[in-house]
Amino acid sequence: MTGIEGVVPKYLQIAGHLRELIERGELAAGAEVPSERELAARWKVARPTAAKALNSLRQQGIVRSRRGSGTYVAERSALVRESTPRYESSSPGDYSVRVLRAEVVEGPREVTDALGLPASSAVIVRKLVTDDHSGAARLITCWYPGEFASAATLSAEPEPVPGDVSRYLEAVLGRVAAIVRESVGARLATEDECRHLALAPPAPVLVVHRIGRDTDGVALEYRESVHPPGQSTLYREYFTSSAADFRR
Repeated sequence: MTGIEGVVPKYLQIAGHLRELIERGELAAGAEVPSERELAARWKVARPTAAKALNSLRQQGIVRSRRGSGTYVAERSALVRESTPRYESSSPGDYSVRVLRAEVVEGPREVTDALGLPASSAVIVRKLVTDDHSGAARLITCWYPGEFASAATLSAEPEPVPGDVSRYLEAVLGRVAAIVRESVGARLATEDECRHLALAPPAPVLVVHRIGRDTDGVALEYRESVHPPGQSTLYREYFTSSAADFRR
């Protein structure tokens, strides 16, 4: 067992697999998800591990249980999001990831403000290009609080993180983004963006800024995604937690 599989607990691997099925529409809203017994048999784990996986999805508002019936995909899915990978590829065959930069640096003011950190605080920066092999390349830059680097060492390594960074951080830190807020705008691409996305300047790009916070309102990630023209992407604010009283 290597990479992310050696770090992520089995229950999170199961929950992540079910989540991907829901995101892809293979398990539609209202569909019944496999039971604890079925998951335990399929994944060769104890039933408490399977139960923990389903409970993780319940806490995120992704599935709902019906007493005496089973567990079903939530009708109002918490998974409406942009149609691009959240962090890095969990399916290498679907698209490629090239890490351009990964290190701990002094955070720019925009970044420390977004993460709720004092000015000039240390942050982890990960800059990468994703390509789904159809020409839909994206330039993504993610920033995380620098304190994460001591426990989540892979986050500052200049290699793709197997699975994705979000699940790796969830497993290592035990903290999950409960709400994500996004803003979208358009501008001309910078020289650096034109180079990495193979654009001829001047080139318009769509820019998405995203902040992920936990249930206490603490920012876990600030991300900028740069999309070349001609790519269709849907953006909404969405909850990934069932915490109904979280409205910051």
